[in-house]
Order: sequence, then C-alpha cells, then structure tokens
Amino acid sequence: MTISDNQGSTAAAAVQIQPPSRMALPDFLQSVKLKYVKLGYHYLISNLFTFCFVPLIFVTLIHFSQTDIDDLHHVWLHLQYNIISILTCSAFIVFGLTVFILTRPRPVYLVDFACYRPADRFKAPFCSFMEHSRLTGDFDESSLEFQRKILLRSGLGEETYVPEAMLYIPPRSSMVTARAEAEEVMFGALDSLFQNTNLKPKAIGILVVNCSLFNPTPSLSAMIVNKYKLRGNIKSFNLGGMGCSAGVIAIDLAKDLLQVHRNTYAVVVSTENITQNWYFGNKKSMLIPNCLFRVGGSAVLLSNKSADRRRAKYRLVHVVRTNRAADDKAFRCVYQEQDGAGKTGVSLSKDLMAIAGSALKTNITTLGPLVLPISEQLLFFATLVMRKLFKADVKPYIPDFKLAFDHFCIHAGGRAVIDELEKNLQLLPVHVEASRMTLHRFGNTSSSSIWYELAYIEAKGRMRRGNRLWQIAFGSGFKCNSAVWEALHNVKSSPNGPWEDCIDKYPVEVPLIAQQHIS
Repeated sequence: MTISDNQGSTAAAAVQIQPPSRMALPDFLQSVKLKYVKLGYHYLISNLFTFCFVPLIFVTLIHFSQTDIDDLHHVWLHLQYNIISILTCSAFIVFGLTVFILTRPRPVYLVDFACYRPADRFKAPFCSFMEHSRLTGDFDESSLEFQRKILLRSGLGEETYVPEAMLYIPPRSSMVTARAEAEEVMFGALDSLFQNTNLKPKAIGILVVNCSLFNPTPSLSAMIVNKYKLRGNIKSFNLGGMGCSAGVIAIDLAKDLLQVHRNTYAVVVSTENITQNWYFGNKKSMLIPNCLFRVGGSAVLLSNKSADRRRAKYRLVHVVRTNRAADDKAFRCVYQEQDGAGKTGVSLSKDLMAIAGSALKTNITTLGPLVLPISEQLLFFATLVMRKLFKADVKPYIPDFKLAFDHFCIHAGGRAVIDELEKNLQLLPVHVEASRMTLHRFGNTSSSSIWYELAYIEAKGRMRRGNRLWQIAFGSGFKCNSAVWEALHNVKSSPNGPWEDCIDKYPVEVPLIAQQHIS
C-alpha cells in the first residue's frame, strides 16, 4: 500500500489497523490491465447484435402472453381471405430456399491426414552432416564453415532426416534414387492414411500431388495411380515448381474440384525431393537449402460427403492466396539456377525476409475481414481513418489474430521466419511452439511442414471442438498462402503419427545462437 507524505501521523495508525493482506481487496486502478479492457470490448461488440435483440424478444413474449382465443380466430379469418397472397409468398420463399441450397458452397471436410516418418538410419546429426560434406570433396573450407554456422543458427535438431542416396560417398544422385525417395515418402504417407481411415483407394475421385523440384515422366501422381491401381476416371493433377506454399495451393485446387464433383473423396499429397537437388558447389546463397531442407511428406484426405462430417476432424473455412510474381525482386528471391561452375541449386536472396513480410501483409489484409471479430475490424478501421483522413499521429493498429485463431501452423522454413511472425503478429511462445518443434525435429520439409505442425498440436491434445487453426505457408514465386480450418470435435492424434514415440520429450529448449552477419 502507498501512503502519501501529507498524511502525517495518521500513516502509522493506518498501517496498524490495516486488515491482513489476504482479506484486503486489490487496488483496481492498478490491477486492471489494457488486455482485460480489450477482451471486454471484444465480448461486448461481438455480442452486440444479441444484446440489442434481448429487449425485442422480451417485448414479443409479453405480447404473445396477452393473446387470447379471439385474437387467434381473427388472424385465421384474415389468412383465409388472403389465401392467394399467402400462396404466392410461400412459393417465392420455397424457390429462394431451393436456389440458395443448390448454389451455396459445399462444405469440405478433412477426414484425416498422415505424415511420413523416415527410418532412424536416415538421421543426419550435425557432426555426420559436416563430415559427409567434407568427404564429398565438393566444398572448400569456407563453404564448410558457412554450412556449420548455418546449421547452428537454423533451429534444426540432431534427428532430422536425409534421403538414402545422400548417405553414400559420393552421393548417388540419379533418376533411379530420386524416384526411390519419392516412392518411399509418398507411399509411406498414403499407406498410413489408408490404414487410419479404412478407405479403399478405388473410392478416391480426385488426386492432387505437389512437389517443386522433381517432376519426372510419368508424373508423381501417375506413380500413385499405378501403385494403388486407382480408378480410370480419377481427376489427377501434378503441381510442380510452386515452392513451400504449394501444399495450401493443392488444398485450394482440391476444394474447387470438390465443389463441382459431388459425393467424392480427394487426396492431396505434399512432398519435396532432395536426392537430385542437393547443391555441390560453393556459392553461399545456394548452400543454405542444403542446411535447412530435409525429407518429409504428407497425405490429406478431403471429402464433400455430408455423411463424413461425423468422423471428419476439420472443416475447411477459408483459403486465401497471394502471388507476388509480377514483382521482379519477388520473382527471383527463391530461384533455381546454375552457379559459375555449372552446378545447379536454389539461390536465396538477401531480400527474402522483406519480400515475405510484404506478401504476408497483403495476405492478412485479405484474410483479416474474413476471420477477425467485428471488434478488431472497428478498431483497425478507426485507426486507419484517424491516420489517413485526419492525419493524426497514431500508430497503425495491428489486429489481434489471437482473437480469431486458437492455433497457428507457420511454415517451418527457418528460425528467422518463425521469429518474425511471432513478433509481428504479437503471438505467444505457445502459438509458435508447433512450428519451432517441427523445425527442430524434422527440419524444413517444404510444403508438408504445416501438417507435421498440426500433428504436433493433436499429439499434445490441444485441439478442442470449435477451435480455429491458421496454416501460413510461403513459397517461391513469391507466394504467401493461408488456410483456415475449424475443428469439428475434440481431435485426437491418429495412430502411427510422426510424433507418436517422442511427443513427451517436447517442447525442448532450442539454444539461441547470436545472429552474426553471414558473408
């Protein structure tokens, strides 16, 4: 308790007669924080419509309670004399409802998904990775030291996986080994998905596969059709060169197809192939993917059947896509090319984070009005008017996306990406835990990383009915894509999940390494 100096001798007496602290009420002026005021404002605005209708409902109930038999008889006679008008209005209502039901978007359900878990013999601890890189003889000392620094700052752990072809000296980078990696990853994820859902492959009507850097002939989607003997009239698509955000693009494509084709299943397979895309040169900007990208893949089962709502995990709410390829810098910030020695790799621009931030800003500007509560939209609009119309010196209002989403799956592209989104979206550590732990345990698995993150949330038992999930992915082009899902019930982790035998070990403390300049 604070006592002012001008209270004189009464101060000691006041202290002596003060009741025990456990009995005293708190100083409300000091204890009420802005966040609680904001939550109260959010609750009031969000339920304003309900609050306004409560008096009307109350008055209506009083009126009906005073209605007698004569009043009802009078209403019946009135209806009899206006039967034509009533039938006409009824016909218009029935017609309108029919058109609405036939034209409204069909709900798309996520029945289940599976992530590929490689065998332990494919693990790549830091020491083994560096020793292997040295023994290949392709890297000079400067490049080896550069890779070592990147690994230490990457956020990756000691248990990430590389393809089998990279375990040999020299690495066996061929079409045969690249196909073997693709089959191992895709078929591994699909086998788990079919086992968990008891789905017969013949029931699949739509298949979408995305892999950026490996696109053989026949295609990866054709490999799946051949393996599982899918039906001849299946709608099959193969997306290539679309980067780490292609998983959300594939979901969007499957969603659009499910709006056209009734009562069918769609399977989306997301992966990346490393075998033929490892860089064996000494250009620093092209060495970074070697240190970040690791083996991974996912298979997602979608349905538009109303009967699947009961067993489905999630309902797709929104997909928002942003493409900045019209801008030259954005187009070239993630670029596959050859270095001066003719060795192929993917070059990452120094402007990557700035371009990603600009793409994210555009994406959330579109997404915000779809998902944010009206309270946040009013605050944002009021701040915008003050700054633009009245030229007031006020800070731009950053909407609180924690009021719109319960869980966040940020593409595990690297530690810097996760750090920046945590800071700029004002998220809590628990909101980015799934992304950090996925990066630590599996590395950057490209377009499938957001599914490893969702599997982490499920394995922790955090997904409750009605929770909303935001998947954010970035990719070459440059693209930023978002998918919003709603949990249909309390979701449990599916059998044979990627975290099944290790979830109790997480979260782990990832050491913070000083971010020095990398030349």
